[in-house]
Amino acid sequence: MTNRSHYYLQINDLAHARGTDSSLSYSGAGPNDLAAALQEALRSPLLFQRWRVMQPDPDSVDERLGITDQLATVTAKVADLHTEVSVISDLPMSILRQRLNWLIGASWQLHDVRPA
Repeated sequence: MTNRSHYYLQINDLAHARGTDSSLSYSGAGPNDLAAALQEALRSPLLFQRWRVMQPDPDSVDERLGITDQLATVTAKVADLHTEVSVISDLPMSILRQRLNWLIGASWQLHDVRPA
């Protein structure tokens, strides 16, 4: 049995939400682009691998930081003046936080987590 969680996030200014390193950062134009980028970052090891090779000693990076969830789903929509993001995954919050920070920096807020 997996521990799937439903994460509810909010981004106040998606147009300016970018990670600190442009080679890892989200570069889309709207909620659907962000949802696709985050879903790919959760399902595939590619973003982690790009980050890993940028580290001073890539071989010393803990491989567990690169875990993925092939069944992760992400949706995003504009609501009022912000973007609401819904993530369903069995990845721990620490991994979701890592991928979000690479993609959009600290431009997001977690509002709720519930069992999926």
